[in-house]
Amino acid sequence: MKRSRLSLLTACALLAPLVLGTPAAAAAGPAAGAEAGRPGTGTAGPAPLALVNPGFEQGGEGWVFSSGTGVATNYPHGGKGLVYLDDGAGKSVTQTVKATGRGTYDISAWIATGGPNGTFVARVNGAVVASVTLPAAANYRRYTLSRITLARGDRLEIGFGSGDGWVNADDLMVSPSSPADPRISSSDPKIVEMFDWAKRKANSWVQLPGTQGPLNVDEWNTAGSGTGTYGASYWAGYANRSGYYSRDFAHQLAGAGVLGLSGANKAMLRSFAASATAEHAYYPVWALNFDTTSYLSIDYRSPTSFVREVPATFELVQKAAEAYRWSGDRAYVDDPALWDFYRHATGEFVDLHNGTRDNGSVKVAEGTGKGIFQGTASYNEQSGEPLAEAGDAIGSQYQAYLAMAELARGKGDRDLAATYDRKARELKAYFNSTWSGTGSGADMVRGYTTDGRALTGWGKENSWFMPMKQILAPGARLDAYLDYIDQQASGEDAPSNIEALTYLPDTFFTNNRSDTAWKWMNHVYDQKDVQHVNAKQGTNGDYPEVSFTLLGQTVEGLLGVEPDAPARTLTTQSRLPAGMDWLKIDDLRIGAGTFSLRHDGATKSTLTNTSSSGAYTWEARFPGTHATITVNGVPWKARTKVVDGVTYTYATPTVTAGRTVTVQVG
Repeated sequence: MKRSRLSLLTACALLAPLVLGTPAAAAAGPAAGAEAGRPGTGTAGPAPLALVNPGFEQGGEGWVFSSGTGVATNYPHGGKGLVYLDDGAGKSVTQTVKATGRGTYDISAWIATGGPNGTFVARVNGAVVASVTLPAAANYRRYTLSRITLARGDRLEIGFGSGDGWVNADDLMVSPSSPADPRISSSDPKIVEMFDWAKRKANSWVQLPGTQGPLNVDEWNTAGSGTGTYGASYWAGYANRSGYYSRDFAHQLAGAGVLGLSGANKAMLRSFAASATAEHAYYPVWALNFDTTSYLSIDYRSPTSFVREVPATFELVQKAAEAYRWSGDRAYVDDPALWDFYRHATGEFVDLHNGTRDNGSVKVAEGTGKGIFQGTASYNEQSGEPLAEAGDAIGSQYQAYLAMAELARGKGDRDLAATYDRKARELKAYFNSTWSGTGSGADMVRGYTTDGRALTGWGKENSWFMPMKQILAPGARLDAYLDYIDQQASGEDAPSNIEALTYLPDTFFTNNRSDTAWKWMNHVYDQKDVQHVNAKQGTNGDYPEVSFTLLGQTVEGLLGVEPDAPARTLTTQSRLPAGMDWLKIDDLRIGAGTFSLRHDGATKSTLTNTSSSGAYTWEARFPGTHATITVNGVPWKARTKVVDGVTYTYATPTVTAGRTVTVQVG
């Protein structure tokens, strides 16, 4: 088991579900109403499946060892123990468990190697069903065996095999395989490779509801504070902490929607909503444990001292509307806890945090300028600027108003919807006429300090969120600012943390700059095997936000999918970059429906409704004004509309179950 002496990667042993031990009382926090059952379906989920001693903290219990293998303590991923295999052929460490019921599972492990050709394998009743051949990688990386289907009584064997160098493994985790199994095909093999990697990686972060796992684990408290029963959830934040974060969750929600994880999305969003109490001045807490009820202790000290950032409050409202569109779940407009959160976030929260600057007739939520435990105005925690108002906060507030209007319409309250539509219009008009100043590019205002100074220049999140949230009006000023963002993010002042860069594809797709967005998707993916700037986190690719956002950016970005399950409507727009001739997705889930969608360039789109029943209205959009448009070769009247300053030609055929429709412009 000899290995090169690299610095110890002191990540914690939270990645493995615990099998033994009694759940302990969690840190204080209101019940979040996490759902049981398979995420996204509301039906019974997969049967429990637990490995014995998955983190090797009980020595070799539950495992079978060949010669040249064993348990050691010199280089754990987390906790104190790990399993090792010496170099050379023929060595193995295995565990066999008997399935208690039906289910499909992903099984992950953190593995480091001193050479190539080791193996991580799953066998069902003696037959190999999934395997990974390991590369040489001396720092721990996370590997996953995907979509292992078991019936009651099946015997599942999980094993590690030796290779051309030592192999160390630690912290196994069982996840329920995602309800959806979307598949990408394309003329460009890079997007196929990228999507397949992202799908497997994202699913590896999903918790199996009912799992007993540690609480309040972080880099300084690697043992945590007892255990709890995990709810429907997934990792959203550092891989060495036992919880999920509001900012990360908001950015990962679309990718989770692509995987059909609507149950987890709702449970997690509801947990944040329940935490946004009057005692917390209507801020949601920053992070919760995977039990979906207790606050992650590293970020929560007391009701007056916890990490909180203004944009997150508003992003959660925006993402609730997005989750509603993906799932069609009426709980997003009927659940009193969620509805109260939306109203407080777009009402009392703004009133309570609008006292430093005079914004005239509009209200702008503000931070204190005193650090993350007292409330910051921006996601950019590294700037050190005492911000009262920031571009990412005001942009997110704008989108929260639009989302509140949409949710009110879903609830049937037209008057309330009209009120928030007006609030959104007024805030956007104020931003463009007054708040953002008169400069362009580097001279545009992107924040104000607590003493009233306007800030220009590069603000990272408080720069790119303004066009991403579409609060910047279309036109030359927006175009210049997008150029500026691309230049700054590509230069010496680029963010050093990969999770910040994951927003750039969204920023450019939203503003129809497909080539630039695709460039940034490639950059993020190509950095996946690089060590994260926080070494305790692991590689960039093992930061959960990376895989989830690549999924969302493929579907909402490249394929331009805008779901509206409540209205049984699907809008699409090809945003294929130069050099990508065609792109197709199969098993795209929207509400109870399933679809295949293909774009050929920017002028031809094909949708198949693969559902067993039901019909959807398809709004097939194409940028520009086109003289002709056909549906399955039959001419239709060419109609146009302007959306966010862009003119589209479109058709709205009805696509019934089993039908394929092709729309083309010329």
